[in-house]
Parts: sequence; structure tokens; C-alpha cells
Amino acid sequence: MRLRNAQCISRADITAFPIDDFRSHIVKAVNQGARIAAFFCHDGLLIAVLARDEEGILETISSRANAAYASITPDCPQAHWFEREIYEQSGVKPEGHPNLNPIRSGQSEFFRVDGEEVHEVAVGPVHAGIIEPGHFRFQCHGENVLHLEIALGYQHRGVEAALVGGPDKRAIHLMETLAGDTTIGHATAYAQIIEALSPARLSARAMVVRGIALELERLANHTGDLGALANDVGYLPTGAYCGRVRGDFLNMTALICGSRFGRGLVRPGGAGFDIDASLVDELSDRLDLAFRDLAGAADLLWNSASVMARFENVGTLSLETALKLGIVGPAARACGIERDVRHDFANGVFGFSQIPISTAPSGDAFARAFVRWLEIQRSAAFIREQLEHLPIGSIGSQVHALAPDSFCVSLVEGWRGEICHAALTDSSGRFAQYKIIDPSFHNWFALAMAMRNQQISDFPLCNKSFNLSYCGHDL
Repeated sequence: MRLRNAQCISRADITAFPIDDFRSHIVKAVNQGARIAAFFCHDGLLIAVLARDEEGILETISSRANAAYASITPDCPQAHWFEREIYEQSGVKPEGHPNLNPIRSGQSEFFRVDGEEVHEVAVGPVHAGIIEPGHFRFQCHGENVLHLEIALGYQHRGVEAALVGGPDKRAIHLMETLAGDTTIGHATAYAQIIEALSPARLSARAMVVRGIALELERLANHTGDLGALANDVGYLPTGAYCGRVRGDFLNMTALICGSRFGRGLVRPGGAGFDIDASLVDELSDRLDLAFRDLAGAADLLWNSASVMARFENVGTLSLETALKLGIVGPAARACGIERDVRHDFANGVFGFSQIPISTAPSGDAFARAFVRWLEIQRSAAFIREQLEHLPIGSIGSQVHALAPDSFCVSLVEGWRGEICHAALTDSSGRFAQYKIIDPSFHNWFALAMAMRNQQISDFPLCNKSFNLSYCGHDL
């Protein structure tokens, strides 16, 4: 069944295949340029959502797996993390999978490299900074990293299980705290699900307010990342500037809704807060001042030979590997992949005012940093344009009961990359299953691949250049 972003369809319309045909269809589609946006199990039924970026179309198929099926991963590496999760959550075994260790509930056995002078270095799950927990285990020969294994799950809160039977009053709050630095992104994906299943008609003004909020979230986090990357190589001028300017962008969001992270701003049916005329002027002035200071800090970064010597050729991920893994967001665009939900699966204001896709070809830490700077410039220009032409009208509309026995997929381009929410409703219109795929879910293994044959001392820089979410992955 082919569908658009945030389109409601009947569960009966999802194409059902025999398991062998299901497997071969996914492998063939990915070989032809599609990618796996979601893959999960519901009561023994495997459901896959394939994204065809060039067509802007999603395709969903299903199959009854029973207790086991032939793993897709050997022929389609994109399925690797999804199949590990399916086995962990449902017990349905993808036979022939190369590594069925759990991705959230503890590491049963670490991969080992044996040989003279090969040694292990374990980092975490408790880290030196005030950050979330995650465990990294390096297999090294001297300073050279042969393999990195990443063990997550320390932030597991059972969010998806808590959403079954909803929506209810707490659902939106679970979305806003699913990954706190992506409050707007996840709340928007959830709101699109509710609006598609209700259905509810979103006003033009509400679309613009949401779009501004999403890009402010991108500005704040990209700015923070540039500063953190500068600090990781000991370049303090840009690090100090970006730390302050990140606060300026967060305060712009707080000016709209009272929360620096945007809580309460996005609500099903529209927005929880409006932007009046006086606020437009204030936001415009603050944006200009913050961007001016950020541009100066970025120029210092790019014009420092010592910074470039540390950024370039560190943590390089090849285009071939990025495509095989199906990675998303700035990390994918830094490998030259033109992949952006705002362009490929445009919804809301982005269907009327698109932001050009920013890419870089080298796939290294420099490319991941520079793509962020390109996106900062384009997001700032987008916000200016939207503030100048804010539509007249209301910011909310009525949301009705959800359609029963239905299915919907919602995509949003969060600042880390593609956010995917998928919902199945039961016969009474309640959530039978709610599946969330944070962009970090696609990209954690890409970090492991980028560290191969790198110096272990480069890990902090490489890790920050991806800046993936522990809690967004662990749910």
C-alpha cells in the first residue's frame, strides 16, 4: 500500500505477503533505492514502512512471521538494528542474523577481537560530563580502533508501551520528553498522527508557527553542536560564543511559549501559542543579533588551520556505507546524500515554502560540522521569511475521535534527522500500537562504522559530530 506522509489508511489495506515474498520485496526495493523507515512487529505481524525519497511516497507491507523467519539483514544491512529490536521485543527470531544481542535491555556478549597486542577499552555507561548513559567498548591495536560496540538501553522508560490504549492527557507530555532536545520534532510527529486519524484541518497560521518552532529547535541544537565540536578540539573562542548564542535561540522559543525547549507550543490541531505583531518584531530583532554573532564565531572556526587539521579526515563515513545503513539527517547529508523530509515528504508549511537541502561530500567530522552551518543559515532565512508573511487566522482546530482499525505514518525532519511515528488503532479508535523511530535509531551503528581504523583519541570528536540521542533511542 502506497501512502503519503501523515495519511490515514485502513489496516485492511496494508499489503500482506507470504514471509519469503515479504523478505524479497524489501531487499529488492532497497536495492532499487528505497530505504527502511520503520520495521516492527505487532502481535506476530511484521510491518515494514519503506520510504521512496525520490517519489515522496511511503510503502507499507506486512507478513505473518510466527516464531521465526529468514533474516533480512544479510542481504539488507538497513534491517540490522530493526531486526535486533524485533527479536528483543517480540521474540520473533530473524534466523541467520549476524548479531542478535539486544539493543536496549543489556548486552549479553560483546564482540571480541583476539590477537597479539589487541586490547579492549571500555567507556561508560557513566561518563565524565553531565550527559546520558551509554556504554562503548573499543577493540584496539595500539591507538587504532578495529571495532566499536555500542550498548544502550540505560534510559529505557517504556514510552511505546505507555502509549497503547491512548491517546490520553499524558501522551503529548511523553512526546515532549521523549528526547528533550527534540521536543518540537517529536510533538509535531505525534500531532500529525492525531490530525490524520481524526481528521483535523490545520490552519495556515498554525502550520507557520510550527515551522518556525521546528527551525528554532534546529538553530539552537546546531549552534550548540558547533560550539561543542570547537571545544572538543580545544578552540575556545567559537565554543564560548556558540554556548551563549545557543541560549539566544532557546530564549526565542521561550519568548513564544514560556519554555526554552518548546513544551506546550505544539498541540494536535494546531499550536498552543500564537505569535502576535509585537512578538514578530522582537523575534526578528533577536534573530538578526544572534545570527550576526554566530556568523562571526563560525568564521573563526572555518578560518583556523588548526581546527581544520583536526576536523578533516576524522571519522569518515563513505557514501556506500551510509547508503547501506540507511542513515538520516545531517550525518547522511554530510556524505552527499540529498535526503530531507522537509523536501522529500514535505508536510505543513514546508509544502509551500521549502528549504534547500544542504550537503557536503567528504563524510568526515568537518562535513558533519559544515552541513550544520549551512542548515543554520537556511533555517534563519526561513524564519525571517515566515515572520514577515505570517498568515492571518486562528492557531487551533477541533480534533475528533480517531478512526478505528486504521494506520498512519508521520515523518518530520528533526534537527538530528528523520523522525518517524507510526500508529495502529483498534476497533474503538485507540492506539493498538505506537511505534517511534528517532533518527538516532538509524545512526548509532554509523558511528561505530565511522570509528573503524581511527585513533581512539578521536572518539570524542567523532561522537560529537554525530551527536546522537541516548534517550531518543532507548525510549
